[in-house]
Amino acid sequence: MTDTEKQQNALQDELRRRGMLRKDGRTIYGQVARHVIDPGHEPEGRMEATALQRRLIACAHATPSPGRGLCASWVEQAFSRLGLGVVRGDARHIRSMYCRRTDLAELKVGMVMAVSSHPWAQEGRVHGHVGLYAGDREVLDCANNEVRRVPLLLWLDTYGVVDEVRWGWLGGIPLA
Repeated sequence: MTDTEKQQNALQDELRRRGMLRKDGRTIYGQVARHVIDPGHEPEGRMEATALQRRLIACAHATPSPGRGLCASWVEQAFSRLGLGVVRGDARHIRSMYCRRTDLAELKVGMVMAVSSHPWAQEGRVHGHVGLYAGDREVLDCANNEVRRVPLLLWLDTYGVVDEVRWGWLGGIPLA
């Protein structure tokens, strides 16, 4: 069993403990509780990305946390380092404006991934959560005042409890 599978199992146990997991394997909000990557639906790998996509990920690594509960601000700061402008809004706004895709085969390095609500923190219930797809099944985000690298499937399971995770290009600006 991989570390990601162990973490997914622990998350399933926590959902069960909190009464948030239905017997059919969905959350009480009707969302998929355990995500998988179906054959033919692999997201883009880091080596397949353009130089601009990889530069965004480097900018994200170099961007420190702006503070607790400021995941969207962190994404915006990382993106602004590319010199392509500034996009403002919380995760809920980013999701509603730019994130329309749900097929993992369309997930590209540098795309924002967002939910409009999640149950793990008060800020998340109100404003949602957003991160950047880093390629190779990893997501970068800013949570608990730190920039993290999280396995894609675990990120989908964790933040997709209340709302479907969607992705797209921040500001509608395709980097690929």
